[in-house]
Amino acid sequence: MIEVRNIKKYYGSKIAVDDVSFAVNDGEILGFLGPNGAGKSTTMNILTGYISSNEGTVTIDGFEILKEPIKAKSKIGYLPEIPPLYLDMTVREYLNFMFDLKNIKFPKISHIEEICEKVKIIDVIDRLIKNLSKGYKQRVGLAQALLGNPKLLILDEPTVGLDPKQIIEIRNLIKELKKDHTIILSSHVLPEIQSICDRVLVINKGKIVADDTAENLSNNLQAETNLIAQIQGDKEIVLRTLSNIQQIINIEASEEKSEGVFEYKIKSVSDDVRKHIFRELAKIDCPIIELKTSTVNLEDIFLQLTKDEDELKPNDLNISSNNAESEFDKGGEK
Repeated sequence: MIEVRNIKKYYGSKIAVDDVSFAVNDGEILGFLGPNGAGKSTTMNILTGYISSNEGTVTIDGFEILKEPIKAKSKIGYLPEIPPLYLDMTVREYLNFMFDLKNIKFPKISHIEEICEKVKIIDVIDRLIKNLSKGYKQRVGLAQALLGNPKLLILDEPTVGLDPKQIIEIRNLIKELKKDHTIILSSHVLPEIQSICDRVLVINKGKIVADDTAENLSNNLQAETNLIAQIQGDKEIVLRTLSNIQQIINIEASEEKSEGVFEYKIKSVSDDVRKHIFRELAKIDCPIIELKTSTVNLEDIFLQLTKDEDELKPNDLNISSNNAESEFDKGGEK
């Protein structure tokens, strides 16, 4: 569906996108991630034909976007972070206007009503856009992206500013759209990417630093075993005891969970360390209240892959986290 080959983009002497190549298959949802200033917005603007690259090619469904821009762009539906809405129009007037602007050949009335049913805005079709909630405005923006049934949807932060109920509704809608569309989804809400996307692509300093499923990225980064333990007893004695276990390479104690019970993050070279932990703590009469394996989530992966080189440490590829619902939510260059 999409083939990006060796694109480069310069702003003066600064290179914003440096020899980026990737492909997106039909019916795939690709999560596109990158920290502020990484070149993500520049790459997305090149994909939509909004700006041109200095080198390389972008092909959409067989049409190169610079050589055949009209044909290539007809395959794209784009929802920017701030939807391009005319607030003094009704939803129907706006979609009629966008339909004509895109020179769509479908029957206008039935096509617009079909789209409105799909994104669940048919009940507000004759209301002024300025009087709609943020969630409905986002749906109207998505409706304009769907006009003409483009094969490719590019969605930039589609759930930003929405309440939890609206976020769930938009996520479910995106999953439904996968049946008929290939989707590129940019978001800073990492659990959103993890729950929706088939594949994750991470860009940093203008280069692709990862391209795989979230599960594979997690498996590749987690070469060690990471445990979370709640242990009752004197914290200093527990730390001293655990540090004498050969398989353990790092221990961090956190806050007191209940009276006399502290939580410990334990990094070890194998799962077998659990037996050693049990035996050694039994000797000093410090019972284990809870013990569980910690997994690497997408936030850990993102932070690791986009860390500055001078910040890297020997064990940086084995970061653990329990917070599967944490969010990395910053503005700026995406």
